[in-house]
Amino acid sequence: MTQPYRITLLPGDGIGPEIMAVAVDVLQVIGQQFDLTFEFQEALIGGAAIDATGEPLPAATLETCRRSDAVLLAAIGGYQWDTLPRHLRPETGLLGLRSGLGLFANLRPAKILPQLIDASSLKREVVEGVDIMVVRELTGGIYFGQPRGVFATESGEKRGVNTMAYTESEIDRIGRVAFETARKRGKKLCSVDKANVLEVSQFWRDRITQLASDYPDVELTHLYVDNAAMQLVRWPKQFDTIVTSNLFGDILSDAAAMLTGSIGMLPSASLGARGPGVYEPVHGSAPDIAGQDKANPLAQVLSAAMMLRYGLNQPAAADRIEQAVLQVLEQGDRTGDIMSEGKNLLGCKAMGAALIQKLIIS
Repeated sequence: MTQPYRITLLPGDGIGPEIMAVAVDVLQVIGQQFDLTFEFQEALIGGAAIDATGEPLPAATLETCRRSDAVLLAAIGGYQWDTLPRHLRPETGLLGLRSGLGLFANLRPAKILPQLIDASSLKREVVEGVDIMVVRELTGGIYFGQPRGVFATESGEKRGVNTMAYTESEIDRIGRVAFETARKRGKKLCSVDKANVLEVSQFWRDRITQLASDYPDVELTHLYVDNAAMQLVRWPKQFDTIVTSNLFGDILSDAAAMLTGSIGMLPSASLGARGPGVYEPVHGSAPDIAGQDKANPLAQVLSAAMMLRYGLNQPAAADRIEQAVLQVLEQGDRTGDIMSEGKNLLGCKAMGAALIQKLIIS
């Protein structure tokens, strides 16, 4: 039996506790099959933390995460916290978690599963075979740059300010993650910026271009962000790996996610230079269906698979989970967000049970 892996669970808000329960059940079964043991510890974040402690990221939660081998996050946010001051909103807790753990690289895959190709809003010939990895810089750029805020001018008029800023080291480290990722995939990397109008983007482009000399086996191209957004919809199969800044990555990764037909199917990994990574589905907390057993747990389960692969170095166990997801989809099981005619409509718990069955009988 291997040394226990310490996993911090952050169920968060909305459908978070429901989908997290399914992922934990799956991990328990996979642990038995691969001789892995997990020590799960649950902590508060987001709206649940605000209600319990008055802040979206309690110090105790961050410390628990730092002592972990990996962090599995579900979802945060909800309508009831939208009117709070910005520093007290659930999303601020997520930004604090990323910053506190030094998670500068966000890996977001967008892969078309053959069983769900007709769920995409784009034509089959456009999306068939799409397999994209978006590498998003996560702790710099306009979300963290200073100065920021709303200030009074000399004339008395208010002025809102946010600052997009990057250092050489910030660009270089995300660039190396992207080149290494591309090297393991199709050896094609597209760097996305807005260098025609933004000095910081020209600086980004120059640094990424310099890094390319260390990766002669990877083909590097550049696109402006507006063109990249258009190309993602026009012909997404041209992309393999995309690297971009925090703001542009936030937008483009959501656009890429919808190529697959449902944002409820996609996982993500947030990684740093050392310490635990955070693994989470890219969808939100869906408060409108919370507690109704309607949530799709597959992105949470696939996030657990990414945790096994990238955080715990257990690729065989990750492969097995991903195979089980494909198997339940192949037999026609669907939650409401990916439902189509002639398929089997399941709730969150039933989908979890179907996954467990596939893991056990295989």
